[in-house]
Amino acid sequence: MRRFFRPTWAEIDLGALVGNLRKLRARVGPAVKIMFVVKANAYGHDAVLCSLAAEKARAADWLGVSSVEEGVALRDAGVKLPILVLGSLYPFESVLAAVAYDLTPIVASLESAKRVASAALRLRRPINVHVKVDTGMGRIGVRPEAAPELVRQLAALKAIRVQGIYTHMAKAEDDAAFTAAQLKAFQRVVNSLAREGLRPPLIHAANSATTLRHPAARYGLVRPGLAVYGLYEGFSPILTLKSKCVYIKTVARGSSVGYGASWRAKRESRIATLPIGYGDGYPRVLSNKASVLVGGQRCPVIGSVTMDQIMIDVTGAPNARVGDDAVLIGRQGGTSVTAAELARMCGTIPYETVTALSSRVPRVGIH
Repeated sequence: MRRFFRPTWAEIDLGALVGNLRKLRARVGPAVKIMFVVKANAYGHDAVLCSLAAEKARAADWLGVSSVEEGVALRDAGVKLPILVLGSLYPFESVLAAVAYDLTPIVASLESAKRVASAALRLRRPINVHVKVDTGMGRIGVRPEAAPELVRQLAALKAIRVQGIYTHMAKAEDDAAFTAAQLKAFQRVVNSLAREGLRPPLIHAANSATTLRHPAARYGLVRPGLAVYGLYEGFSPILTLKSKCVYIKTVARGSSVGYGASWRAKRESRIATLPIGYGDGYPRVLSNKASVLVGGQRCPVIGSVTMDQIMIDVTGAPNARVGDDAVLIGRQGGTSVTAAELARMCGTIPYETVTALSSRVPRVGIH
């Protein structure tokens, strides 16, 4: 256990993570490589912990990050798996840094190709790249009709090796027709390159939802994130957010709690304070809405979530004592509070709920 004094932490079940990766491996088959997406600190789960666990178990073939900084942090921690930087690299120095740390950049335009080629010439070594095609996301990527010409130009440069080509699905979770249109546009690009003998070794398009719902889109590599973290149906959640009851008191009926006196006791009540708040990424909008598990019982969050603390009503958990564990996301006994549940209350998605957990919350790997 990592040493810390403020009793608020997130447990990352690395055994469950590896289990989710192996479950995906069984679904896609041994011929399809898995790029485990660990951007945004592994969706808030700790990129170093998760990457090293996946590498040690040989459960992933690649890692995906959003920036050079994220890739460098993994290399500094000893991660050796191939790493693709999924974000566009700018300025020029970022390309040099990526290559210095053995990170694979993407190319999404002729301009970005020139930056990579200049870096290769300066370093006197060829650079592997993946070409990004925009088939409907509208974010980063060359247009499908322009993609073959870009690959042709890259193929003519000895300084660059086109190792992969890929696209990004915009509505794989809920719009089969839109996804099919994206995949059709991408397949036309792949077919065009294949006819010219320019098809790159790695073709990829599938995030978690696409991997599981559209088998034809798996190509030779898939890029799961949500499923690996257990935030997709059928996979085991790997994060448990915990704190402890550090103070408990009894308040009389009619007493108020918290800033703005937004909660008043309708009966004599036992109130526990937990050292976690919106400074830790527990959203203020959950004030008087969410529940926390203590002694296997759901205890409502009362009053306003503050920067460093929240209060919960433990009247329904009569055995609650100072020092007891409180679970804010995860399972305790036979009861659970999920990231999806909190996301619905906040009007957002589970991705945001977990990635919002701040660096003040230590991540502790368990097996």
